[in-house]
Amino acid sequence: MTHVVLEACIQCRYTDCVDVCPVDCFKKGPNFLVIDPDECIDCAVCIPECPVEAIVAEEDVPADQQHMIALNAELTKAWPTISRMESALPDADEWAKKTDKLQYLIKDPS
Repeated sequence: MTHVVLEACIQCRYTDCVDVCPVDCFKKGPNFLVIDPDECIDCAVCIPECPVEAIVAEEDVPADQQHMIALNAELTKAWPTISRMESALPDADEWAKKTDKLQYLIKDPS
């Protein structure tokens, strides 16, 4: 079992979760983080650290977010590992409460 980053992270990219991860399983995209399912050890320390509650165990992914399981696995192959906390995106607080943000996801790592 692994953990999954949900749409709530898009346009926020808070990295509090990264700082506590013991195995560096987070990957950083332009406006989103993903969890590498092959690296995640299911420790769950990242879950309470996320200020937008965007991280859940794979078994707890809501029905309307099931597509995020495959998306995390896909994007982890293209994005670099992030192992230290960084500043959130400049307008993260404005995006934090918004929903249905998949259309804003930037997949290109550059």
